[in-house]
Amino acid sequence: MNVTELHPLKRQQQEMWTLGDYATFGELLQPAADALVARVSVTAGMRVLDVATGTGNAAIAAAAAGGRVTGLDLTPELFDAARSRARVGGWDIDWIEGDAEHLPFADHSFERVLSVFGVMFAPDHRRAAGELARVLAPGGTIGVCSWTIEGAFGRMIRLMMSRQPPTSGFVPPPGLWGNQGYVTELFSGLDVTMSFERDHVVFQHDSAETWITYLEQVFGPIIFAKAALQESGGWDALRTDLINLYSSLTESTDGSLRVPAEYLTAIVRKHPSSEHGRA
Repeated sequence: MNVTELHPLKRQQQEMWTLGDYATFGELLQPAADALVARVSVTAGMRVLDVATGTGNAAIAAAAAGGRVTGLDLTPELFDAARSRARVGGWDIDWIEGDAEHLPFADHSFERVLSVFGVMFAPDHRRAAGELARVLAPGGTIGVCSWTIEGAFGRMIRLMMSRQPPTSGFVPPPGLWGNQGYVTELFSGLDVTMSFERDHVVFQHDSAETWITYLEQVFGPIIFAKAALQESGGWDALRTDLINLYSSLTESTDGSLRVPAEYLTAIVRKHPSSEHGRA
């Protein structure tokens, strides 16, 4: 992939997701991937694509269910951890560097297309939705998990974005993928039916402050923001606001952190007779 041809935000994302230890953080999100694979009913021999796979959460869950799985991501450095995880389970998964907005697959290539907290970060939302639908076979199902704007993680992302210089050109906020009406509009005209469900993963730590300290070590977007803002003094203010955000959301009463982070699951089913192809 020619990095110079990428949208500036995508080049930034490639750098950002290599920072820290996303594999460690990603383990906290595995329950969402497991739930999605169960919900879309991946079965033995089924062709499955995991878009923006990262370190392979949904890809591995689909392979464990018997699927013939391909994991695609813009940041191939994450594949080292994904391959290690797959080897431990004895799963044969194809890992491909690629862009969610330009999937390198023929029309109707997969019976299930998944993305867990991944495709929501593609800059062109409509293009990405069209690509998911294009590579889906008639009668197949797309499953997408996205942070809601109102949820803990969505609020953290919004707070971080508000303190950093905007990328050149308008880019819709990734949290819009957590809005049912917006996602319905993204897939309008693509010969699909849709259903939605809200769920959450739980973040737990000794305190809100130790949680942010942990994210400073493992989570690329936090590390990226800290590097960008620290010299100007902006990081200290943002860090305090992040601690206050999580402190306000915890369900614990003993000073520890227990925060349910809400996300939206969108299930998109292509009609069996659909001829929809390239977006």
